[in-house]
Amino acid sequence: MARRDVVVFGGSGFIGRYLVRRLADDGWRVIVAVRDAERAHFLQPLGDVGQVAPVRTDIARREQVAAAVDGAEAVVNLVGVLYERGRRTFRRIHVEGAGNIAEAAARAGCGRMVQVSSIGASPRSPSSYARSKAAGERAVLQAMPGAAVVRPSVVFGAEDGFFNLFGRMAALSPAIPLFGGGATRFQPVYVGDVAAAIVRCLADPGTGGRVFELGGPSIYSFRQLMEIVRRETRRNVMLVPVPFLAARVQALALQFLPRPPLTPDQVRLLRIDNVVDRGMPGFDDLGVVPTTVEAMVPRYLSRYRRGGARGRPRFG
Repeated sequence: MARRDVVVFGGSGFIGRYLVRRLADDGWRVIVAVRDAERAHFLQPLGDVGQVAPVRTDIARREQVAAAVDGAEAVVNLVGVLYERGRRTFRRIHVEGAGNIAEAAARAGCGRMVQVSSIGASPRSPSSYARSKAAGERAVLQAMPGAAVVRPSVVFGAEDGFFNLFGRMAALSPAIPLFGGGATRFQPVYVGDVAAAIVRCLADPGTGGRVFELGGPSIYSFRQLMEIVRRETRRNVMLVPVPFLAARVQALALQFLPRPPLTPDQVRLLRIDNVVDRGMPGFDDLGVVPTTVEAMVPRYLSRYRRGGARGRPRFG
């Protein structure tokens, strides 16, 4: 049987590496469309010889996007940025780029598309990031009404940028900031479960035109998540409440760093709970049982203990 082609835009990122593996295991030929194909070659061993093929693609260049999706049966768009730099703006990446991909997929006759967005995507959000995610969803569904949209909460896994960030902070700093007092709620979701949900959307035409919000089995305040970080790293760091106004002032200076840990737009986003809306389709509708934070996060936060994963606890 001939392999079916699926194009994964942004497939060399955090979610991408898990998704590419699952797609390859399911027998897809995976075209990984990325800005730097050389840096995506690490994905090739995830499939048989020739099954995973990185291709240089700029989603702002319609001709490159069209070439990438030519002959494909399905498309997934994972491309996103957390902060703006030069020409890589939220509008250019999340809206225009997503629209280019959906338009090219529709013209090429792709049967399925999945657009990966984010919980909190809304045209009424105070965050430019969240508004651009909502506009990207509209652009995709306008060009390809049969596309499915998935909105994950904070995604965790061994390579994540959330628990690892605060794990490093616990190892290097005497304190972890609790923005807004740490009351904002999150529903962290395991990266492997997000990949499984995307695969289900590709497999089931009944998901077309629907939006799925993906959250883990438990909801935590930011303070509770930082307490997990403190416990699993075995670092007796202080949890220091930081008012949102003070966080915004700090972010105004940090935003000019090459890879800012915090921007003013992210502070605006941190004011809003990042949890699944009641009544929205989610993992249950896709037949995926979500993984708990407690089952996965301790496995990799242990690297930040004194002496590494086998380090002896100092307290608790």
